[in-house]
Amino acid sequence: MSSSGAKKLWGGRFSGATDPLMEAFNESIHFDRRMFAADIRGSQAYAKALLKQGILTADEQQTLDAGLQAVQKEWEANTFELKSGDEDIHTANERRLGELVGAVAGKLHTGRSRNDQVATDMRLWLRTEVERLHSYLRSLVGALVERASTDIDVLMPGYTHLQRAQPIRWSHLLLSYAFWFQQDAQRFEQFLPRVSQLPLGAGALAGNPFQVDRTWLAQELEFDSVAPNSLYATSDRDFVAEFLFHASLVMVHVSRLAEDLIIYSSAEFGFVKLADAYSTGSSLMPQKKNPDSLELLRGKCGRVFGSMSGFMMTYKGLPSTYNKDMQEDKEPMFDAVDTLSGSLQITAAVISTLKVNAERMKGSLTSDMLATDLAEYLVRKGVPFRETHHISGAAVKMAEDKSCQISDLSVQDLQSLHPMFEDDVLLIWDFERSVDNRSSIGGTSRVTVQAQIDQLTQWLN
Repeated sequence: MSSSGAKKLWGGRFSGATDPLMEAFNESIHFDRRMFAADIRGSQAYAKALLKQGILTADEQQTLDAGLQAVQKEWEANTFELKSGDEDIHTANERRLGELVGAVAGKLHTGRSRNDQVATDMRLWLRTEVERLHSYLRSLVGALVERASTDIDVLMPGYTHLQRAQPIRWSHLLLSYAFWFQQDAQRFEQFLPRVSQLPLGAGALAGNPFQVDRTWLAQELEFDSVAPNSLYATSDRDFVAEFLFHASLVMVHVSRLAEDLIIYSSAEFGFVKLADAYSTGSSLMPQKKNPDSLELLRGKCGRVFGSMSGFMMTYKGLPSTYNKDMQEDKEPMFDAVDTLSGSLQITAAVISTLKVNAERMKGSLTSDMLATDLAEYLVRKGVPFRETHHISGAAVKMAEDKSCQISDLSVQDLQSLHPMFEDDVLLIWDFERSVDNRSSIGGTSRVTVQAQIDQLTQWLN
């Protein structure tokens, strides 16, 4: 057994040395160091709260504040020197503060535990990151809306079961994703008040014996509310679980968009072409242009979902309040933030630089996709839809038997299926007309697609 010789925050109870392997296993500084600014901000506020309670003098509080500012500048300048025994960001900051200001640094932790400290740091850090991710979601919605506005006259096949179904506007498809990402942004907005709940002042579990003003602390740190129960305050990680769920759902939407674009960019479809900046080639086949950006986006969905499911398995079996298992809450959160951040920015860039082959999309429209319009023609003549559905199906079968397109059937052919077909039935073989007939709210007509663009533009503004 050996020990670093550094004085540990919890070392007074122990006389034996710690196994170096255990020291490495126990430490979290290599990943939680990224919360240095949140940790320092929380400590500065807590020092002011101790001043209010007479635990610190004004001079002591000012000394601590100046020392903490100096520590933060070292982190920002990448000159902070980690030392043996800096097991986490709290220990490292307090150790360095002591080196800078002396014994008064030992007063900072009065009534405070790393249990309420780390929960505060995480909430402060995540709150800022969620606000940043929210801005990336808005940018992605903006890219989709701009693209939809530019390409509003482009028609394409709409698919169900990956089979051609009905003609739609390309913009209509883009906007379906825009509304998903808008909901993702709204979920983050609704989530923020639950993140913004102050644990600081809860102590290790039982509360603070020096009656620090937690309401004042919440205001100082810009929290919306104070965690109402100290046991709950130190052990709650629902905000991590909820964030990981929201992040997973965002990535599901990213993955589905990526999957559509991967399919549409293939030679078999040729509807879209990715910019070179977001594609790569093959090490063997020189003709290849691979949609690697989209494939990575699709793959990273599994990564974020894995973070969520892994954390939930850790979280589910914990007794109340803080347990060391909860050290496993940070890496999934950090990784999900990083993955989401890169994914949203890449997705927006792919959309903005995509080239659309409008002629190829239009050329993929076939008249059998208007079979429903044929049924609707008879509905407008008063024939029940269930009957017209069968009649239209019979027309499809007739065209197959004649080895022709359904639009090539004559009026007489159609009249052999139902007497209410007239010469004006030939007008339905028009894709623009079909699309613009879908003019109820949310439909694919030009008017309703423009209304969707306007709705999202108003939200963005």
